[in-house]
This record gives sequence, structure tokens and C-alpha cells, in this order.
Amino acid sequence: MLPDDGDDYVYDEASGEWVPAGEAGAEGSDAVEVRDAVGNLLADGDQVTLIKDLKVKGAGQTLKRGTLIKAIRLTGDPQEIDCRYDGIKGLVLRAEFVRKR
Repeated sequence: MLPDDGDDYVYDEASGEWVPAGEAGAEGSDAVEVRDAVGNLLADGDQVTLIKDLKVKGAGQTLKRGTLIKAIRLTGDPQEIDCRYDGIKGLVLRAEFVRKR
């Protein structure tokens, strides 16, 4: 039963209970820490630089060391980042091959 004290509550499916909205975000956060090759923490929208030449499968081209990749997105996997680059759709890079700019 939902408590009636005026606060906002969210149903937590894992525990099967109603919890205050402020606590639900703190406990159930599935935020994955993604770190680059030198240990810097990456976030959505960061710019990264490649630290080695990478052959892109399916695109028929090689991204050279030092290439700047803008506006990355985290995928939820601590080893992969989603990014855009001219002429390559759906580019996913391993975090071990980039350095935060």
C-alpha cells in the first residue's frame, strides 16, 4: 500500500516496495564508469582522441592516431563508446583506444 504522507514515491520492482523518489535514483542507479586509456572518467558529450590507428570494419577506411572524435555517448558497457565520424555510421570504439581531450 502506498504511504500517504505527501511525498512522491516510486515503485521499486526489484524489492516490490514503494520507496521515496529521492532514494530510488540513488539505490538503483546503473551508471557505469567508463574510463579511457589513461584512466580519465568519460561522460556523454566528451571529446576524445584516438591513441592508435584503427581499421574500421565495414567502412573500408582507417582512423589515424590523433583523430578527434566529438560528442561521444556512453553505451552502458564499460568498454565501449558510441560516436559519430564523417562517413561512418554506427561507430563504436573501445575505451582502451581513446584518450579524453
